[in-house]
Parts: sequence; C-alpha cells; structure tokens
Amino acid sequence: YLPPLRYPATCTFKGGSGSEGQQYIIHGGKTPNNELSDKMYVMSVVSKNNKKVTFRCTEKDLVGDVPEARYGHSIDVVYSRGRSMGVVFGGRSYIPSAQRTTEKWNTVTDCLPHVFLVDFEFGCSIAYILPELQDGLAFHVSIARNDTIYILGGHSLTNNIRPANLFSIKVDLPLGSPAVSCTVLQGGISVSSAILTPTSNDEFVIVGGYQLENQKRMICNIVSFEDNKIQIREMEPPDWTPDIKHSKIWFGS
Repeated sequence: YLPPLRYPATCTFKGGSGSEGQQYIIHGGKTPNNELSDKMYVMSVVSKNNKKVTFRCTEKDLVGDVPEARYGHSIDVVYSRGRSMGVVFGGRSYIPSAQRTTEKWNTVTDCLPHVFLVDFEFGCSIAYILPELQDGLAFHVSIARNDTIYILGGHSLTNNIRPANLFSIKVDLPLGSPAVSCTVLQGGISVSSAILTPTSNDEFVIVGGYQLENQKRMICNIVSFEDNKIQIREMEPPDWTPDIKHSKIWFGS
C-alpha cells in the first residue's frame, strides 16, 4: 500500500549490492484528516514489465531521537567512507499538546533546528544541535552531494521572513560515532516552497516558490557545483502562461 500522506519529504536511496537497489524514502507529512505523521516508509520496485510497475512499501520503525511529526521539511541521503545515512531537517509541527486548545488545536510552529541522522539499516536516529542553525526552516530547498547537504532559503514562521540562507551540513561516517558540522556560506537566495530539478550530476534548476508571503518568485536559478564549490546564479525564466502569472497558488504553497 501507499501511505496516505500530503507533502511528505522524499528522497532516493541507492543501497548496496545486497539490497534491493534503488529505494525511495518517504517521511512525515499530513494525512487526509489533517494530522501530522512521524512515520518513515521505504518504497522499492518489486517487478516491472511493459505495462505495469509493482512497488513494495513498508513502514520503518525508528528508535532513539525520533523526529517529531512534521511537514515542510527535507530528508536526504549522504554517503561517506562506504556508509550511508539519512538526514532530516526543518519543517513545521503542531504546537505541543500541553498548549493546544480547541481554538488553536491545529496551530503550527517551526520545528526545532535539530539535524537528525537516520540509519536505514538498523532504524536508529540521532539528533544533533548545531549552533549555526538557529531556525527550523520550513519549505527550504535541500541538495545532497556525497557527504554534504546544502540548505537554501526556507521560511521562518517565528519571524515571518525568508532569509537568503545557504548552509552546508557535512556528515563524516567513520566506524565510530558520526561527526556532523555546519558551515554558513555566502551567496544564498530568499525562497520557500520552490521545486528543485537536477539537469546533470553537477547542475540543478530552482523554479517557483515565494520570496514574500504574497509575492510569487517568478525568476529561476541555476545551482552548479565545481570542485565542491556551490554557485547560484539567475537564469532566464520561461514565458509564463497567464494562468501561472495570475494564480495565487505557486507550487509548494
């Protein structure tokens, strides 16, 4: 079955030779009943023929520092020293149960800016607090490159701003405990709810999103990597149709 979620975080996981090959990790999101989920699912292709693809979707139980139920976050996979880990960051959650009343039962708040490392094989999760990350930014853009996650933009509900963020989160996976570090980089962009599409191994395109609460982001950006250095530049946008120009909803909302 497929989990009944809306706006979950998803990523691709390329397993080792003994695994099922390429898998898809699904985490969090809202259910049709407007409840938030902390579930993690692993989806893989079971069989494929000319007219039909069969998937298997299984729930993954986590132990340790389990990320709270959330949406508007990201999950990515890093690879280091022959090992792999999932990285969960950001998003929104409902206010704590002790603060919930009938009037504000579904009031959301920014998640704490913790970085969660998830071991897909053993189902272990560990939370890290990095001083460079002050907000649990929701609807940011994330790019995974080998052992590093790049976090761009995002929206802070507490301050109602979309800062021009650019962070790199590096994960080292020796045989012992993982080491996680964060670096603040220059040249970020102010954006939330955008779509990220790879055009090659070293180049990505960012389309859509918001730069202000009621202002859609009509420009596009190219994100390129060379010698492990990231560069973001504007590109000429397409000739948007009138429906896109005048609509209030713009991709991730």
